[in-house]
Amino acid sequence: MCEAERKDLYAVLGASPSDSVQQLRHRYQQLALQYHPDRLRGECSSEAESGVKKFLEVDAAWRTLSDQSTRRQYDLQRRAQELKQDWPVDSTVYLEDMTLDQDECVYTYCCRCGGGFSVSEEEVEVETQRRQEDDEEEEAVEGQHRGVVVCCDTCSLSVYVTWPLHGKTPTLKCQ
Repeated sequence: MCEAERKDLYAVLGASPSDSVQQLRHRYQQLALQYHPDRLRGECSSEAESGVKKFLEVDAAWRTLSDQSTRRQYDLQRRAQELKQDWPVDSTVYLEDMTLDQDECVYTYCCRCGGGFSVSEEEVEVETQRRQEDDEEEEAVEGQHRGVVVCCDTCSLSVYVTWPLHGKTPTLKCQ
């Protein structure tokens, strides 16, 4: 995705996705007048430069949002990006603080809602191996941790379950 698509074009115009084209045009015109390079000639060079940059952002946002088909495409991409975002992490939990269930081959931790978080031995091993492969490419730093984000089985909370990158990684060795 290019930089213009990463920025929220509605925020650039100070608008909302529910605004009409007329409302967007009004915001665009206000901002274009405010930041137009011809109006900034008397300003110092750094202010004029940032104004030109803002003007170009506003113009690019307007070009995308003023056309019905490009706006629809942008809105779809924006929604897809929102759906891809990670869960907000409530807290960090250390693997050694979790309860080991050897029958099920999982580590568990109680959520404040009464539900629970669980990490299987397989998840721990996969993440450990992935991190070890990354360490071969990059130099690992002592004190770093590896981990996974785990969602509660009842509510929408998630935690980051972590364990030391160096040293002993707990394993269950379940059959």
